[in-house]
Amino acid sequence: MGSAEGIPVAGGFLEQLELAERREDLQSVAEALRDRFKVDHLVYHWVSANGDQYGCGTYDPVWVQRYLEKSYLRIDPVIQGCFQRFHPVDWKRLDWSSKAARAFQADAIAHGVGNQGYSIPIRGPNGQFALFTVNHSCDDDAWAEFTALNRRDMILIAHYFNQKALELEPGRRPEPAQPLSPREIEAMTLLAVGYSRAQVAETLSISEHTLRVYIESARFKLGAMNTTHAVARALSRGLIVV
Repeated sequence: MGSAEGIPVAGGFLEQLELAERREDLQSVAEALRDRFKVDHLVYHWVSANGDQYGCGTYDPVWVQRYLEKSYLRIDPVIQGCFQRFHPVDWKRLDWSSKAARAFQADAIAHGVGNQGYSIPIRGPNGQFALFTVNHSCDDDAWAEFTALNRRDMILIAHYFNQKALELEPGRRPEPAQPLSPREIEAMTLLAVGYSRAQVAETLSISEHTLRVYIESARFKLGAMNTTHAVARALSRGLIVV
């Protein structure tokens, strides 16, 4: 298991996603991401505004079919846990205590699903819900190291992945983009390349309070849930370039 090395690596995959013209293209990106992160599986699953489901990823198709046939959606602790959260979730922090959950986990592992997982819940317009998951088989220490190194990249890619999936949703009109001010562009660009808020404020010779105003303004214009989501949307719309 390897690690991505910061935003330049994520940026390469953001570029691939930008070029995606069909939902099927997202499958190719998922496979490339799995190989880059050197993990067993990478999966994206979404539920659109009208209830349609779409998924792409690297789980065994036999497991995917079994998951659907057994209606595991109703008892999957990952789905249940992430639907109640807005932040990334390590699977170890979820409730696997019920008999049904333990049986589900055993069945998943028997079908090639790893014992470790990290899922990022994403919420879009009009009730859309999606999960971006990285899955692997390893011990707790190795997994903790991997998630610590790659958490930021995974969050950024997850939101960008979802943005592209929404763009490809049939009948969806593109959202009108509100222009960012020059200062907002500078702030978002520096955040995208990995600067801390303190470093951004120092670079722009402004206070952290003033920086917070710029970030919140940009987040509002982009319709983003948080700063990371705002960076992803600004990149996807070409408002900033890394």
